[in-house]
Amino acid sequence: MTEIQYPVVLTVQGPDADDAAVVDSNVSVVNAMFEALLNSGEMAPNALCSYFVDFYLTQALDGGFAQYVIMSPDREELDAYIREGLEGMGAGQHLELFNRTTAYFDSLSEADSEAYLDGDLDEDYDVADVRSEGVQHMEALDGAFEDLLDTEDLTALSAAWLKGQEGLLLLDADGLAAHIAGRAARIPNLAQRQAEAEEAGLENIPEFEAVIRELCSTAGYELEKVTMGDPNFEHKGQTVPAWHFGTDHGDFIMVEEEDEAFMIDPKTREVIATVEFDDEDGFAQA
Repeated sequence: MTEIQYPVVLTVQGPDADDAAVVDSNVSVVNAMFEALLNSGEMAPNALCSYFVDFYLTQALDGGFAQYVIMSPDREELDAYIREGLEGMGAGQHLELFNRTTAYFDSLSEADSEAYLDGDLDEDYDVADVRSEGVQHMEALDGAFEDLLDTEDLTALSAAWLKGQEGLLLLDADGLAAHIAGRAARIPNLAQRQAEAEEAGLENIPEFEAVIRELCSTAGYELEKVTMGDPNFEHKGQTVPAWHFGTDHGDFIMVEEEDEAFMIDPKTREVIATVEFDDEDGFAQA
């Protein structure tokens, strides 16, 4: 069975675009693909390698290797992409430094690791013991990383590598949208991914939006957008906070009382749906 070869896709205007624009374009394209629920196995490997090298560069410049560690959800996976990317783009000195840095960090004691990642000094330390040897060495490696950028510019190397990819696609915004839509349409379990993404997203929504979504579900309507908050809505002769939102059946307002929430037609003031709050912060139809 032949493995599908996905192309690197850029939205820059021609191959002469400046280095930062090329790298940023790749980052934007990969982000758009992730948002369309394509996974890493459905993207060009070298596009992902450049993407994660840029992530590493950004974090390291902002807060050293410590910030890269803190901001990495899965270091084992990201480390592998970064190694492959550094090798592919010809950043041999950065690859050697990255390997030394990761190996040394992973060898630190728990106390040294926490001290390095925290970045704050213990107020009880003596002046002579401000930094352990391990922490000092990690900080020296951070300094070596910044110095090395003068001789191995990761942005320039990454941009040249991307522009030299076989089968490179240069698309405008509309072309990119069509390209990603076409690839997303071929995802065999797209509905499952969409449901999982929605469930994951709902875990982090504000409480008022959760109430609005439950009201819409009770009414049989589909929420389209929460448009604005209204701190001075008149309800039952009182001024109360409210939220305006749009659905596939028009615009409505949500107001809450102690034990209930109401979905109200803003023109007729008719209550379209009601939900009650139970003792476990759940909902029950009234």
